[in-house]
Amino acid sequence: MARYRTSRILPTILTIVVIIIAIAGLVALARLLFSGGNSSGSTTVNQTDLNKQALVDTADGRAVSMTVRGPIVAQEDFRSYQIIISPNTRDFNAYTGYLNTITSQQTLSNNTAAYTQFVNALNKANMAAGTPFDADKNNTEGICATGRVYEFRTLLGGQQQAMWWTSTCSGSPGSLKGNATQLSQLFLSQIPEGSNIANSLKL
Repeated sequence: MARYRTSRILPTILTIVVIIIAIAGLVALARLLFSGGNSSGSTTVNQTDLNKQALVDTADGRAVSMTVRGPIVAQEDFRSYQIIISPNTRDFNAYTGYLNTITSQQTLSNNTAAYTQFVNALNKANMAAGTPFDADKNNTEGICATGRVYEFRTLLGGQQQAMWWTSTCSGSPGSLKGNATQLSQLFLSQIPEGSNIANSLKL
């Protein structure tokens, strides 16, 4: 009689054990999947936060720049300009041709208080909100051949840290999430008569 009861109980116990193991396995798998998703999301968020921190950093060696390139035309007619702002200086360079021959240049002094206001305005205008492209996607050569291309950078020691770009061509929106017109006006406002000088270039 005891042997009969044991033979009936054992399969039941084994079934319960198998069910418990299966449930534990599913729970572990679910945790692994959700943990991996959260980890990836937090990495993206952290990188965006790092880019924003780099943008508003006012330490020596930090700088931000904007480069604007006109339509791809004949060498003699090609125009572009660049503005570089640091805690100590404000530089404006206008170029002609694809070898960047300087046609107009200004170097002005700056101070940390002014730079702080400026980079925080860029941050509020979402300059660093987008995720910079990698490799070929970040190459703007040939992009928007009939319009303008805007490149915004954070720099450290003269070296690029991150770059976001966009263009006036609908098919090439780029990595910039902020409004290029708003951001370019902020840069041009750092140079006396900056907007008039840029307009005179007829990009």
